[in-house]
Amino acid sequence: MKKYIIINGSMCSGKSTIGKRIAELLGQTEFTAFIEGDFVVELHPHVDYYETKSMQMDNILHMSKNYSRFNKCESVVLSWAMGEDTVKNIIFEISKLDYQPYHFILTCNENTLTARWIKDNVNDWRTDDNLNIAIGMLSGFNKRTDCIFIDTSDLSIDAVAEEIIERVQYV
Repeated sequence: MKKYIIINGSMCSGKSTIGKRIAELLGQTEFTAFIEGDFVVELHPHVDYYETKSMQMDNILHMSKNYSRFNKCESVVLSWAMGEDTVKNIIFEISKLDYQPYHFILTCNENTLTARWIKDNVNDWRTDDNLNIAIGMLSGFNKRTDCIFIDTSDLSIDAVAEEIIERVQYV
């Protein structure tokens, strides 16, 4: 069965960076696809509306279906900030495609999130208002029970990626 690794969490928790690194590491021994949920719909300027969430979900599932048909692709890594219902829908749909889902939520402390936000301030949506939203999201993600949590505050990119790979291979 193919692996489907879902990397979830607040903005600036490390989802994209970790997801890309997992795909790179797994790609050394098997074909691995990386899907970044924020960029399956590319609009300029960036918008985050209810309608775009539906398009993102459709595109993610379409891409996942295509990767499931590609016999050489053994793993898919999805990086996207998702609520419980969205994750449930994705898991339900990908399970029909012979994927074994693994759901991780990356979290970090407020100081780490803020430092990452400032360092990665290259996107037009990295505003002070959105930073406050991201900080507020931390507590909501930390209450979730549908996942495996990893606090990335004091861990390197490789340490987090290797922990997730190890958990997926031995779960």
